[in-house]
Amino acid sequence: MQEANPTIESSWKAVLQEAFSSDSFRALQSFLQEEQKNSQTLYPPGHLIFSAFEHTPFHKVKVVLLGQDPYHGPGQAHGLSFSVPEGIPLPPSLLNIYKELEFEFGWPVSRKGNLKKWADQGVLLLNATLTVRAHQPGSHQKKGWEEFTDSVIRKLSEDRKGLVFLLWGRYAQAKAPLIDDTKHHILQAAHPSPFSATRGFFGCDHFKRANDLLITQGHSPIDWKIEH
Repeated sequence: MQEANPTIESSWKAVLQEAFSSDSFRALQSFLQEEQKNSQTLYPPGHLIFSAFEHTPFHKVKVVLLGQDPYHGPGQAHGLSFSVPEGIPLPPSLLNIYKELEFEFGWPVSRKGNLKKWADQGVLLLNATLTVRAHQPGSHQKKGWEEFTDSVIRKLSEDRKGLVFLLWGRYAQAKAPLIDDTKHHILQAAHPSPFSATRGFFGCDHFKRANDLLITQGHSPIDWKIEH
């Protein structure tokens, strides 16, 4: 990432120019460069850090699904929250997401964890922190990513209308004050993690509810089905 000139999809680059020029983003860049100098293994690979933006340009966003950190195991993180590439076993939270889809629509639980199909339809699969050190969850929190992704949420709130924000768990729900709920729709539930899924994620009906909200506004619904 070059200063104020990262490789990112053009519509986002224009919208986020101020964020890229900020002191906190410069500090983040310095931190990441230091991590690399110290031979730390970071996920996702550099060319995939901004994948969520590449698949879902600013004016095509319909739904925002906010995660926390990228996965920290080898081969898992590829820049889309909750998603893993083909051939990677399903992480527990993603498995529970598929169980909720089975509950809502009756679809069998998929064995494929790549959610690119959602992103290409307008679901911004955004993690609050876009990088992580291998095997160290949370290791890149409070280094500047949160300020950057807060800017993403604010810009969507300010410049778009009628978006559906899916906020699962307390970490995501803490972002709710950034969203103008007179213009947008906020659906909140427990996190799909095994530690909390039974306390309000299962049965939340968020996939159906999100589509109902989109249809009501005259937008096409999201095809949430991931092939088995």
